[in-house]
Amino acid sequence: MSSAQGEIAHFHSDRDVDLRLTDRAIRRFAKDLKSSGAVRIVPGSPWVTLRLDATSDVDLLLTLVSVALQAQQTWPDPVERVVNGCNDQRGAGFVKADRSGF
Repeated sequence: MSSAQGEIAHFHSDRDVDLRLTDRAIRRFAKDLKSSGAVRIVPGSPWVTLRLDATSDVDLLLTLVSVALQAQQTWPDPVERVVNGCNDQRGAGFVKADRSGF
């Protein structure tokens, strides 16, 4: 999913989603995001990774997509800000190993 300002979200699997927020949006919601076991925040990254294990995680994703769209309109990052690879590309996404056999 993209906006005029660039990519907003993409899936790495059926359960793992990377969502790009602005710096200001991440700072504003950091405490709430960090309290969710479904969310991974990587310091210095504009990407927030969500693991969709429950219906409430999907609800959170929909809310954060709305926040991302609004944030890019209301509090856009500076034009010169370089958007590096997503958290998964940085090796900081959720572990993808299947642990169902443990």
